[in-house]
Amino acid sequence: MSDLSRIVKAYDVRGTVPDQWDERVAEALGAAFGQVLAAAGEPGDAVVIAHDMRASGPGLAEAFAAGVRAEGRSVIELGLASTDMLYYASGTLGLPGAMFTASHNPAQYNGIKMCRAGARPIGQDSGLAEIRDRAQALLDSGAVRPAGAPTRPTQRRDLRPEYAAHLRKLVDLSGIRPLKVVVDAGNGMGGWTVPSVLGDAVLPALPLEIVPLYFELDGTFPNHEANPLDPANLVDLQRAVREHDADLGLAFDGDADRCFVVDERGEPVSPSAITALVAVRELAKHPGSTVIHNPITSRAVPEIIREHGGEPVVTRVGHSFIKAEMARTNAVFGGEHSAHYYFREFWFADTGMLAAMHALAALGGQALPLSELAREYERYVASGEINSTVADQAASIAQVRAAYPQAAVDELDGLTLSFPDGAWFNLRASNTEPLLRLNVEAPTEERMISLRDEVLDRVRR
Repeated sequence: MSDLSRIVKAYDVRGTVPDQWDERVAEALGAAFGQVLAAAGEPGDAVVIAHDMRASGPGLAEAFAAGVRAEGRSVIELGLASTDMLYYASGTLGLPGAMFTASHNPAQYNGIKMCRAGARPIGQDSGLAEIRDRAQALLDSGAVRPAGAPTRPTQRRDLRPEYAAHLRKLVDLSGIRPLKVVVDAGNGMGGWTVPSVLGDAVLPALPLEIVPLYFELDGTFPNHEANPLDPANLVDLQRAVREHDADLGLAFDGDADRCFVVDERGEPVSPSAITALVAVRELAKHPGSTVIHNPITSRAVPEIIREHGGEPVVTRVGHSFIKAEMARTNAVFGGEHSAHYYFREFWFADTGMLAAMHALAALGGQALPLSELAREYERYVASGEINSTVADQAASIAQVRAAYPQAAVDELDGLTLSFPDGAWFNLRASNTEPLLRLNVEAPTEERMISLRDEVLDRVRR
């Protein structure tokens, strides 16, 4: 008997296949999704479904589609797609959607990111818990598909050309100076979308010379995990940028909804700097707008937003939380430390490709190399995210908090402790993995290293 509480996380479904979930579970989740949509009066009579390159994706997606059809809705299958392409489909077609992906997780994982029409997020507090409970009841009763359930039609569509044209309309790269760009797709969906958006596969060529790394779709990730948040997975990109004398490098995660950037020296540009850079560009188009960030982005981000006339608003980590807050505040843009970037012009959804295009436009619109351009947005020294596996996450966080009684405390998302000298750290439990995540920032490298090592010692002790 499947226990769905093991795989239904704060804002998506995520687990190993087939031991934690399989096609029977996927069908129950699809039926529950259809029931929740019907109960909410969700517009339209279809659901858009897509999957990434993982071997388990097609079977899980088809089983989910069977559950949806049993509840009286037809299905539009995109087949292979990036997560942001699924959001594009949901937004432009005005239909709910489901994307089968485990993002950056290893090959044995798969998952589902679900949304309502217009790419509106579904998380624990906005329908995901109800979907879990309804699916659990179906599994427990053994009646996933009602007898005599109607057969609804399935339509197959390829929206890559329309998706590419939409992004190019939002950020015009046709007039930038020529740039050489190394792109590491990590054998993930970036190898599917980059040729369409930045290359000439479906639209006229841009002034970009693309040097591809690992564009072959392979859900076993034979070269490295498609998780650019781990510095080990950037090594090949950094080397290639230097070897090819490129202007910058881009690394996408497995479902290509996140994008990391390295400069012409092969050095990573922090997602906080990219957040600030894109915020400045969006505020230039939409003065006075709200920009969302999470507690783990650099303190430079709200500083720069205010300096350019914007209103920074902080919210919890996670796409369903960010999207909900963006919709509530009508924010023009939102950025996370994990390289998720959200745009009002993209239905408040996250798209790594659009963020990459903003970086290309900013770099190609002036003469400075990226290392100098990024320096304008990097004011402090950050550790990057450091993961630790601990037996008791709550106890470990409580122990760390007790060690710093004089620090200012913020518990919006995990534990954030701030110090009078400007240093701070955030310690939070992962929503998708059994990990504690630590981020440290300070005015100097010496202070950052000292605080980082001190906190890690307490966590891992």
